[in-house]
Amino acid sequence: MAQDLAKSSYNSSVDAAALRSNVSVGVLSDDDEAFQLESLAGVSRTFALTIPQLPPGLRRAVANGYLLCRIADTIEDDPALGRDEKGMFLEALLAELEERRDGQRLADALSARLSNVSLPTERRLIQEMPRVLRITGSLDEPQRRSLIRCAAIMGRGMAEFGQRSSRAGLESLESLERYCYHVAGVVGEMLTDLFCHHSPRIARRRPKLAALAVSFGQGLQMTNILKDIWADLERGVCWLPRQVFAECGYDLSSLPAGHDGPEFAEGLRRLVAVAHGNLRDALHFTLTIPRSEAGIRRFLMWAVGLAVLTLGNISANPGFSHGAEVKVPRSTVRRVIAMTNACIRSNMALGVLFRRWARGLPEPLSCGSRLAGLSPDGWAARG
Repeated sequence: MAQDLAKSSYNSSVDAAALRSNVSVGVLSDDDEAFQLESLAGVSRTFALTIPQLPPGLRRAVANGYLLCRIADTIEDDPALGRDEKGMFLEALLAELEERRDGQRLADALSARLSNVSLPTERRLIQEMPRVLRITGSLDEPQRRSLIRCAAIMGRGMAEFGQRSSRAGLESLESLERYCYHVAGVVGEMLTDLFCHHSPRIARRRPKLAALAVSFGQGLQMTNILKDIWADLERGVCWLPRQVFAECGYDLSSLPAGHDGPEFAEGLRRLVAVAHGNLRDALHFTLTIPRSEAGIRRFLMWAVGLAVLTLGNISANPGFSHGAEVKVPRSTVRRVIAMTNACIRSNMALGVLFRRWARGLPEPLSCGSRLAGLSPDGWAARG
């Protein structure tokens, strides 16, 4: 499956065979587990908080899936790598995962090519890739297959949209939704697979979870895109949809000029409404998890709450010019955690919290039914 997805996406003429290791992933050690948790703290403040809330077996798989996504993201974002190189490295990563190889040759070659634009924690993650792949290889087969599927679809999307990226933005809201699916919506599908593998009771709720899974990832990703407009623009890319802003009388190709005007603010308001709708679906995704699974509900609800509050900051200050201006402060993060923990088993109370955090946002636009159809392999219809 992953190899087929990779071959359909990468048209690189570079031979990736030299990157493939002849050594199997080897035996997992306690140091590998410790490195995985340490790496989370270095690459994501949010997930370093949320993933440890999960039950141990699930925590290991989700953390590993996240680090695989970060490896792919580091490959895609580093400006020192050309298009063919990125495709080559992503294809080699998928091959190592499929064949349970240790990834050492890939780690060495990729580490030598990364620039200082990649953070030190990201470069270390690449250097220590064999540890990450050892954990992947140790997972139950359904967990491992779900992670590989996620990495393959994400890699394909990164290759496709990397070719189309520019400072002028994406064509339309539909293009933005497809981009978000490939880099985040598929993570919602992966989480659903992992949750269902973890618990037969959750597995019985799979149809409802599957209908909302993509929205969970989309809502978080759209929030990050809106928060990171200016950081992305510095890298020469913009993920905002031209059509939405053109309808509001703003030409995205003129950014950053006029970003503090009413036309740009209206375009941003419309996207906040879409993200709000996705996060409302993400709330329902969370509430579908049984009350007895408090750790999974905390993992989901903390992320949803922080995203909603970030949207609120963006909505209140549409003319912001740096992500730090709309970032949720640590004191608020602590309050979100405390309030969520106090009512984590109550669907009614969590709904009240969400509405409180979302107060002042534009009315949510729901896209859930459309988003559920973005999977390339009919994932949502599986039993």
